[in-house]
Amino acid sequence: MDLGISGKRAAVAASSTGLGFATAQALHEEGVRVAICGRDQERIQAAAQRIGDGVIAVVADVSTEQGARGFVADAAEQLGGLDILVPNAGGPPPGPPSSTPLDAYRAAIDLNLLSTLAMCQSAVELMRPNGWGRIIAITSAGARSPIGFLAASSVARAGVTSFLKTLATEVAKDGITVNSIQPGLHSTDRVKQLHGAGDMAKTIPTKTMGAPEDFGRVAAFLCSDAAKFVTGTGLLVDGGQFSGLV
Repeated sequence: MDLGISGKRAAVAASSTGLGFATAQALHEEGVRVAICGRDQERIQAAAQRIGDGVIAVVADVSTEQGARGFVADAAEQLGGLDILVPNAGGPPPGPPSSTPLDAYRAAIDLNLLSTLAMCQSAVELMRPNGWGRIIAITSAGARSPIGFLAASSVARAGVTSFLKTLATEVAKDGITVNSIQPGLHSTDRVKQLHGAGDMAKTIPTKTMGAPEDFGRVAAFLCSDAAKFVTGTGLLVDGGQFSGLV
């Protein structure tokens, strides 16, 4: 299926590994010109080389407003504009709600909420004049069903979901769609660090862990012309693990 996005320009944050990397890779395979970022120069340059020719590597720490806005600006400058933004960042440390320090909540809000706000605001300014844009934030299934041992992350991701919903309503008339993807358990370093070596797949109805590559293809589809009527939603990609109706 031709997604109709060949030649578009995308900035994918926190993409040296994991779901960010897989999303950047999927977009590149669709002919999108991609800029990726990470805090470590060697790692992000190596990731760009693995994805393929023409991928731009930007060193940026998106946990700060300056770093988040700077990444969008640098990506747009080097790509000659911006059509697609994939806000993403690493996950906060684990901890239950009653004993997680307030400073840890503040750090999570900076990392996972305010970074997304800053990137989105910068990107919308660039997309509006063109009458076309796609924002696909990578959040967490914890935004839909809070995860008890990831309290700070769940709180910050819920805030992101609220922001994206209101932003989607505001910019729909400008041809910009705004959605999030809420991943469950995928085979990433972050999931392995949190859950250890146990058999996590047994808790998933599919009895398999999610493949980052498949996640990336879902993200690419939401950037497509075929998905132009999908906005303001959070899409679970969790193998059916979430048991609620909404």
